[in-house]
Parts: sequence; structure tokens; C-alpha cells
Amino acid sequence: MLDQLRGVIAPFTTPFREDDSVDLGAIGPQVDWLVAEGVHGLAAGGSTGEGHALTREEHRDILAETVRATDGRVPVVAGIISNSTAETAARGRQVADLGVVALQVTPPSYLFRPDDDAMVDHFRRIHGECGLPILVYNVVPWCYLSPDLLLRIMDEVPGVAGVKQSAGDMKLFADLQRRAKPQNLIFSAVDALLYLSYMLGARGSIAAILTAAPGPSRRLWDAAQAGDHATARPLHEGLMPLWDAIGQDNMPSLCKYAQSLQGVPAGLARRPTSPATEAQKAAVRAALAGLGLIDQVAAAE
Repeated sequence: MLDQLRGVIAPFTTPFREDDSVDLGAIGPQVDWLVAEGVHGLAAGGSTGEGHALTREEHRDILAETVRATDGRVPVVAGIISNSTAETAARGRQVADLGVVALQVTPPSYLFRPDDDAMVDHFRRIHGECGLPILVYNVVPWCYLSPDLLLRIMDEVPGVAGVKQSAGDMKLFADLQRRAKPQNLIFSAVDALLYLSYMLGARGSIAAILTAAPGPSRRLWDAAQAGDHATARPLHEGLMPLWDAIGQDNMPSLCKYAQSLQGVPAGLARRPTSPATEAQKAAVRAALAGLGLIDQVAAAE
């Protein structure tokens, strides 16, 4: 199903209870909502899904329940956030038999940056042990991979199928997209500029805003692919305030709040992520109202 991995891939949230346990029963309703809203795929265990806060066992349980709930309707990507090659490979091996189409793997997220040769070896070993295609999730600020290094990794490690390019520098995205080979799958995680990413040829997007507003995000993709700029530009401009509202340090809390306003049992963020403040909630409500996802009365409450 890797060939089907394109378009709007929603990195959905992990529902936690007040006691910080995972509410596996809330995954199915969220999956059903996202699929009904038109997403082309799902990603679990990434940044939006608080993958950095999951134990190995929770990670497998969440992926297993996601694949079960999806029931083949859309492809599923397994996010892995880990600081060692061994742990990343272990998490990859434990989900390899579940039916996920790829692993979304961050470079090491702690302070010490491997050199380029070690980074290539990191991804080579992970693929060698897991046997699944890999998308490099290029998001870690002090371990940010240049287009040169990303292209080298994809050339030297055939199992690395592509890149999820994050951060707001569209020059880096444009350089990577321009220089990538046709078989390289380049996804955008530049939430406020997905429209521009699509115009530059992105394979699709894997970004938090897709999970907070999947319907408008899917319509933006469709309009961009059709060259319908009269439709795409207002959608882009409507989505930007939502990213301004949720793109904060406590983004999982804000994304879950946006989902809850739309009837999704998203649960809470896992501690120590801060809960949404009243001012942040008001901004989220206003942005959703601007997109027509909640009414103005609800936005004012």
C-alpha cells in the first residue's frame, strides 16, 4: 500500500485519561471521524500523537488498535521517536507484522548529533532490522538534516522511501523537492504553508493541522491538485489562523481541544504537556468558527 500513500495523512492524537493511561477505546471513534472527513491515510505515534511519551508496549498497542480500527480503509504509518538505533529498531520490529505501510522515524532527538556517516548507518540498520519502508521525519532542531544529507540517505539506503519535511523554511522544502528523484516521497509538515508545498509538488502532507481540521485540509489538497486556486486560496487563508492557534509548545493539548469541539473523544495530553489555557481555547474556537467547523455561538462561549 505504499503506492497509495499520498495526499492528506493525518497524524492523529493519542487519547490519554486523567491518570495518564491510554484510552484505547477512544482510538476507533477518532479513526472513523478522520476517515469520514476524507483523509487519505493515518499516522500514529508521531509528534501530534505524543510518541516521545509512549512506552514500547503502549506504542505497539496503539498501532495495533489503529490498524484494527482502520480495517484497510486507508494506509497507516507508524511514527517512532527514539534516541537510539536499537530502540528505534525494536519499536519498528514490534509493529512490522501489524500491517503498517511505513515507519516515520525522527533522527535522534536529544542533544548529541551523529555525524553524517553515522546518520546514514542509523537508518540503514533500522531498515535492515525491520524490513519496512522508512520516511525520515526531519523535525529535530539540533539534528536537522540538510537536503544534501537527506538525498544521500535515500540514495544509499533504498529502504528509505522519503522524507516528512518539517519546520517553516520553504527554501529548504523547495530545494529538497526540486532535487529529489521521482521515486522519493516528499511529504510536507509545514502546516501554515501546505498550499505552497502542494504547488511545489509535495506527495502530500503529514501535519498536525490535518488532524485538527481534516475536512478543510482534504478540500485544500483536492483544490490544489485540480489547479482550482479560487477554492484553494481561501481554504489556505482560513487554515492559517488555526495553525497560529494550535502551533504552540502544548500543541497536542490544543489539537485535542479542537477535536473535542467537533465531537471527537480526544482525551487529554500526557503530562508534563501543559493543558490549554482559556486564551488558547478562545483562539482555537475562533479559528474553527472561521472555517465553519463550529458555529459562532460556540466560538464565543
